[in-house]
Amino acid sequence: RFLQNDSILTKYTEAKDKVEKLLAELKSQKISSQKRINELQNEIKTLKGIMRHYVSVIDSLGKENAGLRAENLEIRNQNEQLSSRVNDVTEKNANLTKRMILAEKLNVTGVTFTPIKGNGTGALFHTIDRLKEFQPRYINITTHRSEFVYNELGNGLVQRHRVRRRPGTIAISAAIVQRYNIPVVPHVVCSGHTREDLEYMLLDLQFLGISDLLVLRGDKAKEDSIFRPTGDGPRYATELIEQITAFNDGSFYDGSVIKCPGERFHFGVACYPEKHEEAPNMESDLAVLKKKVEMGAEYAVTQLFFDNEKYFKFVERARKEGITIPIVPGIKPLAKLSQLAVVPKIFHCDLPEPLYREAVKCKTDEEVRRVGVEWATAQCRELLDGGAPNLHFYTVSAVDSICEIAGNIY
Repeated sequence: RFLQNDSILTKYTEAKDKVEKLLAELKSQKISSQKRINELQNEIKTLKGIMRHYVSVIDSLGKENAGLRAENLEIRNQNEQLSSRVNDVTEKNANLTKRMILAEKLNVTGVTFTPIKGNGTGALFHTIDRLKEFQPRYINITTHRSEFVYNELGNGLVQRHRVRRRPGTIAISAAIVQRYNIPVVPHVVCSGHTREDLEYMLLDLQFLGISDLLVLRGDKAKEDSIFRPTGDGPRYATELIEQITAFNDGSFYDGSVIKCPGERFHFGVACYPEKHEEAPNMESDLAVLKKKVEMGAEYAVTQLFFDNEKYFKFVERARKEGITIPIVPGIKPLAKLSQLAVVPKIFHCDLPEPLYREAVKCKTDEEVRRVGVEWATAQCRELLDGGAPNLHFYTVSAVDSICEIAGNIY
């Protein structure tokens, strides 16, 4: 239409020029013949009629072109709106893809304590209700040894007896699977158990179809200065692994044959980016981890730490020693003022200076919790970006913080 308009304008101009020439000839008074004058007048009249037609066509095309321009403008606006919507969708898809990738990397796992004797499962299930939205890969269930308690009998006499304050590891594991259909990884520990105790635990877990374990030595008794095995129980995690391996291969701890061996157990172990408290040096500590791997450990979960550089250096040294299993970082955010002194003492880990500097400014537990969430969120992001296989959260006294951290990362 635009080209057609230009063509008609050209023809109009040509007709106009011709009329002007004819008029000039007519006015020149050099024409002697009336016949020629009549011919010129007729031709001029015809050309003016053609010109009026061209003007009408041009006017019509102009209106049509104006309509087309308005339509094109509307289409352009619609295209811009559509392009904006496409960009929004593209951005949302990119964010969703990023979240999906991150969610795949996140693979949140968590540790929960068995309830204190007599307290019921309400608090435990409330914790899992909070965590389940993050689709945890599995939940660890702790195992606790019995401890001595002292009762006054009067006349200066005191009675000492053992109490297991947090029983029920196997039962709680089964309850979580039944209630939530979330895989569980119960702790199986040397501490406080004879070999027979451990064998019955393996049998019960096998009956329940629970085949993934975290194998640990466990803590020494509160009254002991060094770790002491209970009866003939294993002294080291490697000895416990030997018993589990023999069980997998069809032998009870006394050497008798298991007539119907069940599903084999798979297990992970612990490791220490800042060295186990009893290890003389990092080299010997890594040698123990390597031995556990050679005995069948499929992954290792670290003791909690706050300094990522120590984790990355530990992983690098482990790889140089030929340790290739996944090494999962253990995270526990600060949540209380008291933890500034307690956590480094109990878990034998350092608080980085920037974290400590901010934490000591706090006057309340809530202020410490906010600092802990901010630090752990940055810590987790850096760990995932640095290649950590997933994150393992120690949830005790930190459920609210962990849900917030996972939400920040997710």
